[in-house]
Amino acid sequence: MTIPKDFAPHSELLRGRVILVTGASSGLGSALAVETARAGATVILCGRNQAKLDSVYDEIEALAAPRPAIARLDLEKATADDYDRLAGTVGAEFGKLDGLVHSAALLGDRTPLAQYDVPTWCKVLHVNLTAPFILTQVLLPQLRNSPDASVIFVSSAVAPNPRPFWGAYAVAKSGLESVRNMWSQELEIEPNIRMNSVNPGRMRTRMRAAAYPAEDPNTLPFPKSVTAPFLYLLSELGRGIRCQYLDAQ
Repeated sequence: MTIPKDFAPHSELLRGRVILVTGASSGLGSALAVETARAGATVILCGRNQAKLDSVYDEIEALAAPRPAIARLDLEKATADDYDRLAGTVGAEFGKLDGLVHSAALLGDRTPLAQYDVPTWCKVLHVNLTAPFILTQVLLPQLRNSPDASVIFVSSAVAPNPRPFWGAYAVAKSGLESVRNMWSQELEIEPNIRMNSVNPGRMRTRMRAAAYPAEDPNTLPFPKSVTAPFLYLLSELGRGIRCQYLDAQ
């Protein structure tokens, strides 16, 4: 399944929707936060770096878009109380959640499995796989309060096609596809909640530079250029698209 090539977001596309974006302090997450706000959504900026979140907040404010909110959360170190507190705040402040985008990610080591650092392995699996599962679970009541909730897991080309030397990152992304699939099947009787995953593809980000240090960044598109499929899925246009893996490029 693909998004229509002539799709172009507009300022009313997400009007009235509340959307939480993890990893909103930089890279794809910050681009998604800004573009969803530009499309009319009230965005909850979730990330660990307060200064960077403040910068994205100011950028959105300058658009004269709906005022965003900041939910500081370190996915690596967050406790059960931190997750519950976030869910409680979303429920109390907004009463619902119309969109959840799991954009936060951690690359980890690009080394052979025989040499992979075990603590790094555990950290990468937690941030990229366990944390999105927990966040989806605790926010499920708010998603259920929406008449049209869309959850998007940011995937990768290494998920359907595991490659050597991608270690815990590839394992986590493959696992995330299973989590998305199971959520979709278990919530099949709740048509107001749909879950999909999107592979954004090659982007000019710090993570990409760490993964491919010899690559010329000038040959890569900026994250903003791959946000349209995400906005399509977050809008009412995405109704009926469930349990899909889509490529943004």
